[in-house]
Amino acid sequence: MNTVIIGCGLIGQKRAKTLQGCHLIACVDTEIRRAEQLAKNHDGCIALADWRQAIERKDVSFVIIATTHNMLANIVRGCIEAGKHVLVEKPAARHVNELKDLCALANEKKVLVRVGFNHRYHRAFQKAREVVDSGALGPLMFLRARYGHGGRIGYDKEWRANPQLSGGGELIDQGVHLIDLSRWFLGDFTEVDGFARTYFWNMPVDDNGFMLLKTAKKQAAFLHASCTEWKNTFSWELYGRDGKLQVDGLGGSYGVERLTWYKMLPQMGPPETTSWEYPTEDNSWAVEMAEFLEDIRLARQPAAGLTDALRAMEVVDTIYRKSGYDYSA
Repeated sequence: MNTVIIGCGLIGQKRAKTLQGCHLIACVDTEIRRAEQLAKNHDGCIALADWRQAIERKDVSFVIIATTHNMLANIVRGCIEAGKHVLVEKPAARHVNELKDLCALANEKKVLVRVGFNHRYHRAFQKAREVVDSGALGPLMFLRARYGHGGRIGYDKEWRANPQLSGGGELIDQGVHLIDLSRWFLGDFTEVDGFARTYFWNMPVDDNGFMLLKTAKKQAAFLHASCTEWKNTFSWELYGRDGKLQVDGLGGSYGVERLTWYKMLPQMGPPETTSWEYPTEDNSWAVEMAEFLEDIRLARQPAAGLTDALRAMEVVDTIYRKSGYDYSA
C-alpha cells in the first residue's frame, strides 16, 4: 500500500519507521525542509508543503497525520472526503466540536480512522489486558494513575503552550492517554470531575490536570497528568476484587517498563507476586501500525478510533470548563 505522512516532526519520523513494507510516496510539512529530510530516506518519495496535494493522489491508500493539534481534525475531514483511510495522532482534535460529526462522516464514506493511542500497545498493557480478560482480577473496582514530565527550558514558548495550536495543556497532552487507558479497562465514564491548573509554567495552558472519573457502576479512575513532575514518571494501578495490576515506566527516561501482578490469596495477607520486565526497545508504534494495516485489509473498524477520541475529549472539555479554561472559544 502507498501512504503519505503529514507532519514530519518527531512523531512523523517515528511513524515512518513502522511502515512494514508500505511505500511512503509523499512527506508533507509546512516547513518544507523537514519534509525533504524525511522524504530523501524513501525511494521515489516527494516533499510537499500542501497536504491537499498529497491526499488528492489516486495512488494513496492511507494517510498518517502527525501535525500540531489545530490541524488534525481538518486534515482528517479532508482525508475522509477524499476516501483515504487515516491514522491520526491523539488527541485527533483540539476540542469536542471539531470531532462531533467526523464519526458519522467516516461511516458514510466507508473510511477507517485509527487514533494513535499507542500506549495500549506497550508490552505491559498488552499483557495486562490478557490478565484482565482471563478474569483473574475478578470484578474491577478502581484505577489510579500518574503520568508526567518536567518540561525543559523554553517549554512555555513551544507550540503546546499556545492554546490556539494545542487546544490545552498537560490534560490534553499526556492526560488523554490516561483517560483512554482507563476507559479501555473500565468502560465509559458517566461522571466527570476534576481540576486543571497552571502552577509553574508561564503559559496560558494548564500544567497539571487532576481527574476523578466514574463509570455507571461507580468504578473510579483517579488520574493525574503533570508537566511539573521533574522526574519523568509513569505509574498505573488497576484494582480488582481478587488482585491488582501495576504498570511502572514506559522505557527510556520513564524507566524500565514493568508489569506486576499482585494476586490476592484466600487467606489474604501478602499477595502472590508475579512481575514481567520489558527492557527492550518500545515496539508499541510498530504493533499499532501492524494492527491498522490488518484493519484495512479486513475492512474492520480500528480498536482505537474516532469514538474513543471523542469520549476522551468529552472528559477533557468538561474539566477545562469546570476549571475556567475555555480553549474552544
